[in-house]
Amino acid sequence: MTFDRKELSNEQLVHFYRSLLWPRMIEEKMLVLLRQGKISKWFSGIGQEAIAVGTTLALEDDEWIMPLHRNLGVFTTRNMPLHKLFMQWQGAQEGYSKGRERSFHFGTAAHHICGMISHLGPQLAIADGVALAYKLRKEQKVSLAFTGEGGTSEGDFHEALNVAAVWDLPVIFLVENNGYGLSTPVKEQYRCISLVDRAKGYGMEGVQIDGNNILAVHDTIKGVREFCIKHQKPYLIECMTFRMRGHEEASGTKYVPQDLFKLWEQNDPIVNFENYLKTAGVLNEESIATIRNEFKEKIESELAIGSETKPIVVDTEQELEDVFAEQRVKSPESGVKVIDNSNNFYDSRLPAKDSRLIDAIKEGLQQSMQQHPNLILMGQDIAEYGGAFKITEGFVQEFGKERVRNTPLCESAIIGTALGLSLEGYKSMVEMQFADFVSVGFNQIVNNLAKIHYRWGQHADVVIRMPTGAGVGAGPFHSQSNEAWFTKVPGLKVVYPATPMDAKGLLIAAINDPNPVVFFEHKALYRSVSGSVPEEYYEIEIGKARHVREGDEVSIITYGSGVHWAEDYAAEHPEISIDILDLRTLAPMDYFAIREAVQRTGRVLILHEDTLVGGIGGEIAAWIAEHCFDILDAPVMRCASLDTPVPFSIELEQNFLAKSRLSEMIEKLLAY
Repeated sequence: MTFDRKELSNEQLVHFYRSLLWPRMIEEKMLVLLRQGKISKWFSGIGQEAIAVGTTLALEDDEWIMPLHRNLGVFTTRNMPLHKLFMQWQGAQEGYSKGRERSFHFGTAAHHICGMISHLGPQLAIADGVALAYKLRKEQKVSLAFTGEGGTSEGDFHEALNVAAVWDLPVIFLVENNGYGLSTPVKEQYRCISLVDRAKGYGMEGVQIDGNNILAVHDTIKGVREFCIKHQKPYLIECMTFRMRGHEEASGTKYVPQDLFKLWEQNDPIVNFENYLKTAGVLNEESIATIRNEFKEKIESELAIGSETKPIVVDTEQELEDVFAEQRVKSPESGVKVIDNSNNFYDSRLPAKDSRLIDAIKEGLQQSMQQHPNLILMGQDIAEYGGAFKITEGFVQEFGKERVRNTPLCESAIIGTALGLSLEGYKSMVEMQFADFVSVGFNQIVNNLAKIHYRWGQHADVVIRMPTGAGVGAGPFHSQSNEAWFTKVPGLKVVYPATPMDAKGLLIAAINDPNPVVFFEHKALYRSVSGSVPEEYYEIEIGKARHVREGDEVSIITYGSGVHWAEDYAAEHPEISIDILDLRTLAPMDYFAIREAVQRTGRVLILHEDTLVGGIGGEIAAWIAEHCFDILDAPVMRCASLDTPVPFSIELEQNFLAKSRLSEMIEKLLAY
């Protein structure tokens, strides 16, 4: 192994050595504790330390890194204290994630490290978002994301690199190629000769280096960083290395040919660098022994502090509170008025105009863009074309292409990019062209956006707009109601307005909310429903239902298109006293309003366009049965669409929809 110190001083070389040795000695101690049963699990990075350490040394301290579970050197080089890291690894409440996460599945904004999730690939797109924030602010910075050679097989790898290339983002993608994804060798992972060869396919530069040579890693990262900043381009680096332990300790290493261990022992990053420093006269045996003894004592003292943790105190209320980031109390200076129209009453003196639902959404989005210079819109065809439904038409002319961004067809990467923007204080709105397409970005929403605040206190200031619903003859892939997919995911807010006034006010509230909000908009209502909408910038509170109509015979609890079906039915049947509750928000649910609706009539029909099995109606019915049984006069009934995909034929679609069975279900409920 050849080392080139270039302009590095002796003091810098010693600093590099200490930075390299520190995580190795920590790991060796952890393996001892693992054998003693004092820790439960460990993912070893022994043999790969030069990559994490050399990379982190080459970056500025305020540049975000997205590491994985073998990158202890990133955490230690960012000077995170061992005693608190140990608390984290032990699941103590004093750790970085309050006992809610394991090992390296955590992040810290103070150290500009973004915590990984087990799916690995989604980390890459978060780096895109951070780099986009740097680019928008014209800062001389890069972001860097780690992945392994196995992770390059994930779709997220392709999507993240493609977005970075298309948008010219200053992001470094670093592949640690240690030859194995758990037990699967590279020959069973891909067919290209080298992973760096993929760079050209994305229109970016790439380089393959010796990942065990800390000076080569540092010099490469430093040079690539300068390149990315100067040219505002991404870069792919493949670091060749080897994992000297198993995937994790329980898996062992029997699947690895033993001669590989002998070969890679000769390339040990610490032994080779140590020998180089001795040959160069920078260190000698005595100084090395002094450093090692210092580290041994420090490890023992830090572990002693880290072991002095208090027993976990379980606080259910605190656990529930930490699922969401706290919202700031609205002040007069915020410029937003909160309107309470839960009972269809609001200040009629407010200037208003008659608007369609689609116009109200556009106005809410436009006013939010004016209010928040840090709000970025992303979606397929939303720029010059104005989106599939023309909601953002004219926005490019008003706000510019930097803030109104067409995206490639890669929903997962764009949602990850939105999260990355959030790390740097930006707000973002991602438009799904159709709600159906969100399935290819599902992981980012339910595992990254939804959980990140609970895991390590980082908010995800992202709104995902979802044009949804049937009734327009669009068939199985452009019509389904998939809101129930998200209502069971802690950390997500799910909003579904039925009227223009609610659509504007709830969208503004969603954008102002620091938490991830999935915002459903029914396509069939876009241009078919109109109503009075205040012209000013206002919010309607998320999580509060609207009492649409007073009645005393039967309560219809519904949302979206169901509100209009229920109103039409009530108008056609004045002989029935029908009470209608529009939920508006499906998560969090307004259970107080639901109980009041049950109280008013004692007979409840839950109506929604979604299919019956797995629809949100089942959850509402269960809650009513559990909490309102004593005020029921009949079983809770549900009216939902057929348990089939949405058919294309208009006749079949009309039969599919819950509306076709509404009359039958009300008659059945009244006859009980």
